Formats: sequence, structure tokens, C-alpha cells
Amino acid sequence: MRALIVEDYAPVRDAVQEGLVEAGFAVDVASNGEEGLWLAQAHPYDVVILDIMLPKLSGLDVLRRLRRDGSKLAILLLTAKDTVEDRVSGLDLGADDYLVKPFAFAELLARVRSLVRRRYDTKDPTIRIADLELDTTRREVRRGTSVITLSAREYALLEYLAVRAGELVTRTEIWEHVYDFHSDAQSNVVDVYIGYLRKKLGPPPLIHTRRGHGYVLAETATDMATETEPEIKR
Repeated sequence: MRALIVEDYAPVRDAVQEGLVEAGFAVDVASNGEEGLWLAQAHPYDVVILDIMLPKLSGLDVLRRLRRDGSKLAILLLTAKDTVEDRVSGLDLGADDYLVKPFAFAELLARVRSLVRRRYDTKDPTIRIADLELDTTRREVRRGTSVITLSAREYALLEYLAVRAGELVTRTEIWEHVYDFHSDAQSNVVDVYIGYLRKKLGPPPLIHTRRGHGYVLAETATDMATETEPEIKR
């Protein structure tokens, strides 16, 4: 998933960024409200972690403008003030959740994961498609009784397909949401990793190709063409 952190205090910003990257997120950061607003308007984030006290433009002003423009981004507010008035103000402006500083990263990560599941209407942290199971909390994958070992990039790709199970997912969406794909010089990297996943998941196939459009993770391949995946040179 792709996250935006808008936080002016570098130690907090860097720690949250590092933790989210380790958890498999693609992460962008901003140190002031104006930059954060621009990024939030320009990119399709799954969740925004937004500090209230920011230079140039406050977090509440950023939130107000995003909601005024019709943005449905999942937004978690960070606040140093644990007062009812502050929490009510943020929630009334359209925040999806809030967290009071100082906080444990484990709690922030749990709240972020919850917001992402809510965004994709997946409340259960374990996603099931046919005999495939993804435990998104432990980042573990099983098919039937077999545990499937995936690289970080393979898992991130599979999780994104899984939260959108049954939907067509384009290559562009994968590049935008899956960590590190956008920095790879290989133009066919998405297709290559789809091939890796297919081999590891085994038969019967669950990842189906809509030629020229993208991929669908589903139990059956009704009306969907398949194609041979390219090899990548190491």
C-alpha cells in the first residue's frame, strides 16, 4: 500500500517512515502542510498520516481542503493535545482516526492497517480467495496446507491484488501502490513478478491476465485471456 506522512518533526517522521517501509508500504513524506496538501492531491495514497501542528498550513487546514475537494483518502491525525475539543474538531472535519503523541509504532501500524482494510472493504485481517489465505498482520501466505514463502516485493504485490480480489488491477495502479516497483528500471517488472507469483502459488491459477489491461486475482478466469510471462535477466 502507499502512504503519505506529513510531519515536521524529523525524528518522528523518519521513524514512522522506516517502520512503514519495513511493513511493506510505499512511503512519501512532507515536512509542512503546503507540501503535504500538494502530494495528497497529486497521488493516489491509501492512507495519509497527518500531524495537526504543521508549518505553512496546519493539519486541520489540509484536512479541511481535502474534504472540501471531495477527497476520500483515509486520514489518520497525529496530535500532541489529548483534549476532547481537538479530537472532535478533527473528526468533524472528516478525519478517519487520530492518535495522540507520544505513541507506540505498533499501535500506529495497527490503525493504519485497519484504515487500509476499511478503504478496500476488507475488515478481516486474513484475506481468503479460494484455498489461498493471506494473514496481513503476520504477512504470511498459505495455499491449502502449504506455507508459501515470498519476497517482500512478491508479498506486497499479492496483498494489493488480494485486497482488490475480483477487480481488474492495472499495471499503472500496481506501479503506484506497490513499494519499490516505481524505482525499478525494468519496464516489464510487474509482469515478471506476476510470473514469479503464479509459479509460487501453483495450480490451479488464481492470477488471471486481462490482455492489454492488467490482472485479476480470482478463483476462476471467466472471459479472461492468459499470456506467457517474460523472463527477467539476472
